Amino acid sequence: MNEFKDLAQLRRSHRKFTSQEIDSDDVKLILRAALMAPTSKGQRAWQFVVVDNKMDLEKLSDAKDMGGSFLKDAPLCIVVLGDPLQNDCWIEDGSIAAISMQYQAEDLGLGSCWVQMRGRGLSDGTSADEVIRGILDIPGNLSVLCVIAIGHKADERKPQNEDKLKWENVHINKF
Repeated sequence: MNEFKDLAQLRRSHRKFTSQEIDSDDVKLILRAALMAPTSKGQRAWQFVVVDNKMDLEKLSDAKDMGGSFLKDAPLCIVVLGDPLQNDCWIEDGSIAAISMQYQAEDLGLGSCWVQMRGRGLSDGTSADEVIRGILDIPGNLSVLCVIAIGHKADERKPQNEDKLKWENVHINKF
């Protein structure tokens, strides 16, 4: 396991993956990280749909006009869902679970990329949420936050550059 400071520096978004499948034990560890993520009032009200069916991955890649086309080439993705009526912090809780999955994937040597779906859609006015709900038979009470693409990296990304950290955006005690 990497030290977290190194993991944070190494984790970059990857949109290109090899065709190699992801080991089921690795998928379980990634989901474990999500299920252990902190939530508001300990509700753990999120839901996750693991998708490895190529046809469904291709359909998901068309759920919004821009920024999701690479999903069709990912060996696996995880759809992050929440129920806005059950949990007023569903967006925050889902976000914490999503990034937890991404750090676990990085620790396993896998690449990942967050694909924003909430508030996105197609030019005809159809929401990405509606498209994804139809593809995966998601109940009407759940809303889609994002899709996390996961796979073996087909490209290399340089670690975050410490010299480019925006320390000027950090304020102590007062703005």
